[in-house]
Amino acid sequence: MTWASTAMQTVPAASPIGARLEDAGISTEIANSAAGVIRFVIAFLAVYFVGRAVVVPLVNRAMTRRDLDAHARKPLTLITQFGIIFVAIAIAFGFGGYGNFLVSMAGIAAAGTLAIGLAAQNVISNFVSGVFIYTDKPFKIGDWIEWDDYAGTVEDISLRVTRVRTFDNELLTVPNSELTNGVLKNPVESDKLRLKFVFGIGYDDDIEQASEIIVDEARNHPDILDDPAPSVRLTELGSSDVGLQSRIWIADPGRADFVRIRGEYVTSVKQRFDEEGVDIPYPVRTLEGGLELGNEKQIVEPAE
Repeated sequence: MTWASTAMQTVPAASPIGARLEDAGISTEIANSAAGVIRFVIAFLAVYFVGRAVVVPLVNRAMTRRDLDAHARKPLTLITQFGIIFVAIAIAFGFGGYGNFLVSMAGIAAAGTLAIGLAAQNVISNFVSGVFIYTDKPFKIGDWIEWDDYAGTVEDISLRVTRVRTFDNELLTVPNSELTNGVLKNPVESDKLRLKFVFGIGYDDDIEQASEIIVDEARNHPDILDDPAPSVRLTELGSSDVGLQSRIWIADPGRADFVRIRGEYVTSVKQRFDEEGVDIPYPVRTLEGGLELGNEKQIVEPAE
């Protein structure tokens, strides 16, 4: 085999683009390299613009059908765009003839991803939890939520953390995993909220009279619903009082409405109790015994 035939086998045939470059007087090696770069750029731009024209609108329509809030659409759209760029680069590498380079980069990327994943497990967990919050929608911005020993109004939701403003005006930055791995209470998710409050009356007071007062004051309050109707149940027989639990419903609940309505309602019931002689007792403790000083005498204190 001659040297010329060996050279012909080692040098790949020029592509149409490379052939045109060779015709322009560029050497075969440079022409082939330039042709690969040109194919890479053409493939990348083609896939990228097709993705922007087709995939992004499809994702936007899917988010519209799911009625996602504006704060949720921005990060998901950004993830979609990154995905399009990644796919465009991968296809462009293959189209440009850089297959071996792509395999090497894939191995490096896999090792780097493993190392980053082991070092950032909590971050990834919070990220995945953020995706679940966007898709499952257990709460939205403006909702009042409760979890563990915390409660507040949601001000912002991101893919890693959720920001909640407490009722003492403190801003809590909560990792999303804490809101998805435990029990989360969203009292304002529905259009109605039931409130419960226990009124304690004395054992000598009339239960029927006290119950009528509790129901009447609920009916007289403009923000308490008539349907479902307010109700009263005897729920407790305490050491010093009889517990009557009032159950009322309010519409379009929010934290401010909940606090205000309950406060006004309890105040009006207390005033009616005072006017009609219904007692709200407080616990009484009786202390008995004596105090001995030395061996001479004993002082006995009367019970109070």
